[in-house]
Amino acid sequence: MKKFKKLIIACDGESASGKSTAAKLISKKYGLLLLNSGLLYRYASKEIIKNNPKNNIIFLKRKFRNISYKKITKFNLHSEEISNHVALLAKNNNVRKIINIFQRKLIKANKRICVEGRDIASKILAKEPKYDLAFYFKCNIKVASYRRWLDIKKKVSLKDVKKSLIKRTYMDKKRKNSPLIKVSDSILIRTDKLNKKQVLSKMSEHIERLD
Repeated sequence: MKKFKKLIIACDGESASGKSTAAKLISKKYGLLLLNSGLLYRYASKEIIKNNPKNNIIFLKRKFRNISYKKITKFNLHSEEISNHVALLAKNNNVRKIINIFQRKLIKANKRICVEGRDIASKILAKEPKYDLAFYFKCNIKVASYRRWLDIKKKVSLKDVKKSLIKRTYMDKKRKNSPLIKVSDSILIRTDKLNKKQVLSKMSEHIERLD
């Protein structure tokens, strides 16, 4: 296994496509800081739902000034309520600006990092710094729905989970600001056709080819 002084990986994909699991695995293997941008949006949704502020933008600017990424990772942010709220919140360009500033500070401070989300290769790591390698994750909706259903401990029906995932991916791809797209040089990973070990192996093969 190669040792990299600098390694910047972008992981984009649809809802419940397995990108978070894959990003965790590859970050652990290569000793990278893992930045999950989806958690930032989920944290924003959680705080808005909980506090119902008069002005979301002023409120979120203050929240993201006074919290560390490490603390955000400790919250339980995977509920259907948050999932449904965050799809709408992510469309707001002013919210995206706040979260992008937070992300870029972390990225610029770390030369060995894996960033996962929905606009990483196309926006966040498109330049300065640019990703060394980009992956795009897809998963059959039936498989993705079942996985997410287990993640939320079957608290809502499988049918509702499926409906929510279809809606979220549609909104992500169709939104005006930073839509979910597969950049031309990203490597497609089909997590419905590969198990965790195979996903890690395929990603590692491409990383090992880097100079």
